[in-house]
Amino acid sequence: MKRQDNRILRWIAVILGIVLFLGWFLLWPLNSYIEGPGNATNLRSFVRVKGHPDPGKGSFMITSVALQQARPATYLMAKAVPYLSIENAEDVTGGQNGPTFDRVQHFYMQSSINEAIAVACQAAHQKVMKKYLGIYVLQVQPNSKFKHAIRVGDTITKVNGHHYNTAQGYQRYIGKQKVGSPLRVTYERAGRQRNTTHRLVKLTSTRSGIGIILTNNMKVKTKVPIKVDPGQLGGPSGGLMFTLQIYEQLSGHDLQRGRKIAGTGTIDADGNVGEIGGIDKKVIAAHRAGATIFLAPYVKPSKLLLKYEEGHQTNYQLARRTAKRYAPGMKVVPVTSFRQAVHYLQKH
Repeated sequence: MKRQDNRILRWIAVILGIVLFLGWFLLWPLNSYIEGPGNATNLRSFVRVKGHPDPGKGSFMITSVALQQARPATYLMAKAVPYLSIENAEDVTGGQNGPTFDRVQHFYMQSSINEAIAVACQAAHQKVMKKYLGIYVLQVQPNSKFKHAIRVGDTITKVNGHHYNTAQGYQRYIGKQKVGSPLRVTYERAGRQRNTTHRLVKLTSTRSGIGIILTNNMKVKTKVPIKVDPGQLGGPSGGLMFTLQIYEQLSGHDLQRGRKIAGTGTIDADGNVGEIGGIDKKVIAAHRAGATIFLAPYVKPSKLLLKYEEGHQTNYQLARRTAKRYAPGMKVVPVTSFRQAVHYLQKH
């Protein structure tokens, strides 16, 4: 009887051990994230331009990267699937907690939408007014002397009493000051204006700075009401595609011509397209959604640039390589600007 009881206890222990192992294997969160293909969504569901319906018979598609915290099971799966990547949590979030990270991505997205509206309106010869409020603080770096005063979400409106209408204006002024010199910063938080003075830190061998990561905070007013609701999407990478969608509706020009056109890239005030992360995942997402054209940011490769690029390839190089392997039949088009993208879609 005693021997039988011991056998039962051993079986219970084995079963309990298996259950605990499976629980750990499937559910235990690791300090890393898995990036994979997300969605490619028709932008008609995001953009509303009063009195200007989309004349296109195809679609412009915004692409995304799926991001999830790794578990032991999904970590092993990601190791086995070539187009999945494992990223350190610090690299993904910049050390920010969940709510702060989400807020930063919202700031990036809103800045991108504002630039897209302004560029599209100017290209379509529609009246647009831009009011530059300042620069959003997206991250305060550990070496910044302002780290105990300025927070993520604050808007810097003046430095030493000077207001500029671009982030580059602030950066140029601050960059001319000496490392260690005091800088008086005026900023807004929750509608209240505040001031703080601290010393500048060394950013590069030739430049001084506050020690923050930033994006533009501006308001855009248009004659034609334009509403863009990105839903749960965040980040700046939808700038080019938002600009194309808004422009097509404002101008009435059918750039789609029955095609499913996906793409990615930031947009600046001059309509230049900038590189982004995860373009290989976005190409796969676009292919799964039926896209036949993918607009990819282009920069001229150089030895120094490739040293710091994702996978040591530019966005265009990585997108073209990914399409060749996972998206047969998809045309990857290199673009440096919004106007170049429009020209390609008109001529092809």
